[in-house]
Amino acid sequence: MASVTILGLGPGDPALLTREAWDILLCATEVYLRTSRHSTLSALPSTIRAHSFDRVYDQIDDFAQVYATIAAEVIALGRRVEGVIYAVPGDPRVGEASVARIVELAAAEGLPVRIVSGLSFIEPALNALALDGLDGLQIADAIDVATQHHPMLDPDRPALLAQLYSRRLASDVKLTLMNQYPPEHTVRLVHAAGTLDERVIALPLVEIDRRDDLAHLTTLYIPALLRAGSFTTFQETIAHLRAPDGCPWDREQTHPSLRSHLLEEAYEVLEAIDADDVDALREELGDLLLQVVLQTQIATDAEEFRMVEVIAGIQEKLIRRHPHVFGDVRVSGVDDVKRNWEAIKQAENGAAPKGKPARESILDGLPRSLPALAQAEAYGARAAQVGFDWPDVWGVLDKVAEEIREVVAAGDAESREAEFGDVLFALVNVARWLKIDPESALRSANARWAARFRDVEQAARERRRELRDMSIDELNQLWEAAKAKGVGNHPAA
Repeated sequence: MASVTILGLGPGDPALLTREAWDILLCATEVYLRTSRHSTLSALPSTIRAHSFDRVYDQIDDFAQVYATIAAEVIALGRRVEGVIYAVPGDPRVGEASVARIVELAAAEGLPVRIVSGLSFIEPALNALALDGLDGLQIADAIDVATQHHPMLDPDRPALLAQLYSRRLASDVKLTLMNQYPPEHTVRLVHAAGTLDERVIALPLVEIDRRDDLAHLTTLYIPALLRAGSFTTFQETIAHLRAPDGCPWDREQTHPSLRSHLLEEAYEVLEAIDADDVDALREELGDLLLQVVLQTQIATDAEEFRMVEVIAGIQEKLIRRHPHVFGDVRVSGVDDVKRNWEAIKQAENGAAPKGKPARESILDGLPRSLPALAQAEAYGARAAQVGFDWPDVWGVLDKVAEEIREVVAAGDAESREAEFGDVLFALVNVARWLKIDPESALRSANARWAARFRDVEQAARERRRELRDMSIDELNQLWEAAKAKGVGNHPAA
């Protein structure tokens, strides 16, 4: 009767065919193979006429289209009175994209499908590697990993990547994996697991695409990293600290109690960036991440929200606001990206969340706790988006000069303070026009000034003089000498 039988041929050794699969093959007169490149085929009964879909691989470059074409042909064969037997390497439910498509198409038209399990590559690979498959093992397709920009793997757990069949594929997989694993991380290539040709080769990750023996029966094994470094493991640590058997201090923390810690860690990250100190930056980013995860665990304990909701929210926002990457919008440069971003934000803000008022001003939504310089910069930038801006930077500089004159002319302390605030606001707009971060610029200026002043102090000590006893001309000479030596010019000063 019309039907599709999908049969697993096992990993390659004919001795590893299941009894059910062998009995079906003994009674069959015809079988269609996804590929003829499989050593089990040499042991098929001589009465079977074997047909292969290898021609489809030769005709079509796109794998998705290859499997769609094979699936359509198998369904057409299955409609025959005698049906069809479709045989695949390993197990039909492990890494067989054509099988998933066949099952879907058959269900749509009510065509019966029988799945005959086979031994997959997994069990022989585990045996070759002497691994326990339940010890947190992850399994993925090398083709899928090659299309990713960051591997969707937990680095604290081992992983098997199937079908690493070529150097070109291995190169793409390597680049993806090195976004998480160090180049020198020792991995293992398992060739032809479960056959007489089985081999296991240990080598650094960076070298996996330098071999000529990669083939369709090659599997890549990636051991867990020696140091725990996954986000999931970190969440477990924080959850443990907050648990009844955890730390009394961590258990007492609340969202408000950690506010100062969050702010402090953010500023320490900025300090590491300003100092161009990558080691400090790595450490300070970890401290900042601690604050994010701890705040989220507090919310989880109070049943307010969970980390998956935090990540899902920002994930959806990033995709929504980058239609030129994840959609079909075309942009000509950074300016287009910024305009699209703001337009999307405005559309989002038009539908205010329940319980929150809709934004009436383009200035709405900025946190009130922003540092004054950052707030001024943000206000100026948002106003400029709707055309409220000077035509060029010279107009801003004229405004600075005007505000300075008004400071000098102010008759009382309150007026002077207001006018001086206007001077600072105008200067921030100069920075915006010149694409300068005013906060960073001022922090750098503070660091330069402090370094040069300390040099002046040291020079005075060497002369056995007190600063207060020196004339302004002498102090200026020491200051210019410090500048001439380049004191304070390095970001870490």
